[in-house]
Amino acid sequence: MGRILSIDYGKKRTGLAVTDPLQIIAGGLATVSTLELFDFLRAYLKKESVEKIIVGDPKQSDGSPSENKARVDEFVAKLRKDVPHISVEYYDERFTSVLAHRAMIEGGLKKKARQNKALVDEISATIILQDYMESKNFKLP
Repeated sequence: MGRILSIDYGKKRTGLAVTDPLQIIAGGLATVSTLELFDFLRAYLKKESVEKIIVGDPKQSDGSPSENKARVDEFVAKLRKDVPHISVEYYDERFTSVLAHRAMIEGGLKKKARQNKALVDEISATIILQDYMESKNFKLP
C-alpha cells in the first residue's frame, strides 16, 4: 500500500502533506516554492511509494471557483502527464486556511509563529488530506 500525498497549491508556495504507508495518519511534509514543486515531487516520488495524490480544489464559500482555480487546473494537467501511473484527485479545500489558523491558536502557537505562511500552507495540506481520508473511511454505502 502506498502513501497518499496532499497538495495545497499556491501561486508562491505549496503546502504538502502525506499519510503513513498504511494510510492511517496524515502529517505535514513540507512547504516548497511553487517554482520548485515539480523538482521536489519528482525526488519524493522516486524514494517513496505514493498511490494517490489529492489536490486542493480552490472554491469560494458559495462553491464557485476561486481565482487560483485556473492555475490549479493547469498544475493538475501537467501533474497527470508527469505521473500517469498515480491517481490524481481534487478535494474541496474551502476553509482550510481558517481551520489551519484555528489549529495553530489551539495548539498554543504565538502570534509570530501563526504569521508563518509556509506553516499555514503545510497545515492546510494536512487538513485537506485528513478530511479526504475521513470522507473515504466513514462514507456509508
